[in-house]
Amino acid sequence: MKKTNIHKLTFAAILVALAVTGSFVSFPIGASKCAPVQHLVNIIGAVFLGPAWSVGIAFAASLLRNLLGLGSLLAFPGSMVGAFIAGMLYKYIKKLPAAYIGELFGTSVLGGLLAYPVARFLVGSPAAAVTIYIMPFFVSCAGGTVLAIVIVTALKKAKVFDGFLGIQGSAEKAKA
Repeated sequence: MKKTNIHKLTFAAILVALAVTGSFVSFPIGASKCAPVQHLVNIIGAVFLGPAWSVGIAFAASLLRNLLGLGSLLAFPGSMVGAFIAGMLYKYIKKLPAAYIGELFGTSVLGGLLAYPVARFLVGSPAAAVTIYIMPFFVSCAGGTVLAIVIVTALKKAKVFDGFLGIQGSAEKAKA
């Protein structure tokens, strides 16, 4: 295994741990437990590691949160879709606002819509409407996105992880 891959795996494990411990700062809305730190982690993973890593981090964190009783099954569609959309938009557009918008839209709208069948059929929650989870997911995601804007912008400007993760300091990436 290359040194870069070990660094990425280590960074991903730290992000999973941050998401799980950040779950202690959550609030229940209906059948969901909204955890803003998960959205911060999704954006950090999307920007610094890419969409595949970010989805893996979201899955691992959701699984651990559920096993530890810190989350609900609704963590899977919300966090994984948001992580994927944020990662894909950042990968192709290469601008930080694309990752932020991707996380907000992916988690709140797409994840909120995908949470309905999970809540209805797997959790047994009597969800009244398909759109019922969009607003709670948006509130949770907005908090995490604001944190990400501050933290990720500072990390990118300081080029904190560029050498650690093997990212080349190209002019194109510096503009993001």
